[in-house]
Amino acid sequence: MGMTDTQRTISRKRIVLIAHDNRKPDLITWARDHRDLLARHALYATGSTGRLLAQELDLPIVCFQRGPLGGDLQVGSRIVEGDVDMLVFFWDPLEPHPHDPDVKALLRVAVLWNIPTACNRSTADLLVSSPWFSEGAQEEIEAAQESSPVRLQTFNRILDKG
Repeated sequence: MGMTDTQRTISRKRIVLIAHDNRKPDLITWARDHRDLLARHALYATGSTGRLLAQELDLPIVCFQRGPLGGDLQVGSRIVEGDVDMLVFFWDPLEPHPHDPDVKALLRVAVLWNIPTACNRSTADLLVSSPWFSEGAQEEIEAAQESSPVRLQTFNRILDKG
């Protein structure tokens, strides 16, 4: 099966790692357990999560702003630009967050653009153990403007309502 212009092969993933404060220890433990796998990929993170991970893992991590200061929006923008292949976001469903609309927008964009997303350790373990992660398998590129104009219009209406 040959590649079409809606497929690409990815071997070095661009992975974003995010964790709310109460979930940072969980993400750090998970990342430490998978350090050797993560070291083969380009890593990105929001603010303090990125600094903690870089220190704990001794790996280069590109840091965006902290989530409440626009970091989640920066990640969402990178997803739309096609610069993110996987999102590991250990968010805290039990605590209120002042930037909750940004968190929801980020998760919407990740779903809209078909980004493999893990919100807990079990799902993150599944993603890094899949053939897609290690073998550079072909993946379908879902450009929202081309694949689903109706979904994009709905998404834009949701964002406009803020």
